Amino acid sequence: MKKIFLYILAGSLCFSACKKDDEVETYKEPEDIAVQNSYDDQAIKKFMNDNYLDAQGNIKTFSTTDTSDDNEKKLSDLPYETLPSGTIYIMREGAQPTENPQTIETNDILTLMVKANAHLATNTDGNVAFISTLKMVNTINDNAIPMIDPAFFYVKKAFLTNGLTRSYYEIEGFQEAIKKFKAFDNIPSGSPYNLQGVILVPSRAAFARDPHYPYIGNNSLRNYSFSFNFQVYGRKARPTDQE
Repeated sequence: MKKIFLYILAGSLCFSACKKDDEVETYKEPEDIAVQNSYDDQAIKKFMNDNYLDAQGNIKTFSTTDTSDDNEKKLSDLPYETLPSGTIYIMREGAQPTENPQTIETNDILTLMVKANAHLATNTDGNVAFISTLKMVNTINDNAIPMIDPAFFYVKKAFLTNGLTRSYYEIEGFQEAIKKFKAFDNIPSGSPYNLQGVILVPSRAAFARDPHYPYIGNNSLRNYSFSFNFQVYGRKARPTDQE
């Protein structure tokens, strides 16, 4: 009897394990890229409904158990603009430079306090949402030192070797949206941050299904959308020898 019981137990554990493996959420790339584009747009809107900005402009997810954020406005309830690429940007009220604001040009050297994540959107049983989030960069929580001259905004010609093009490094939607903001007049890097806003880039305005620079180690960013939460501490014109 003991042996029979053990066999039954082993069999049930095996079935349970197999069932769990079958239930692991996986991503299946749609054959039609238009379907992925639709998933991105829907997932971005859900992201905007599920998150708000805290007192320093950080993106925060609404709590299901803590009522302290009940009066916060969803990102979707804040004024936002949608660009032709599908990129959405939000300018945070009261957080934009007022003293000598700097216009951001295409090839500027930017200094950013920034939190950037990559998100993968898919349809799970009729629910379209981001199922995976990868950290790209986080100067806010990691070291509190602004990032200088990110290649996802502008890459130097020196890196465009072996047939590589700018699209291998640069994120078009970020470039498009960040130029809608003004930079601060080179405030000191140790200054407390007050984030200016949010940029949400669908995959079609990022790397889509094209080869790209490995910004996040061995993780592919194929079909990934991006969120940027940032403050532009400063900008300066790029010297000719750094173009």
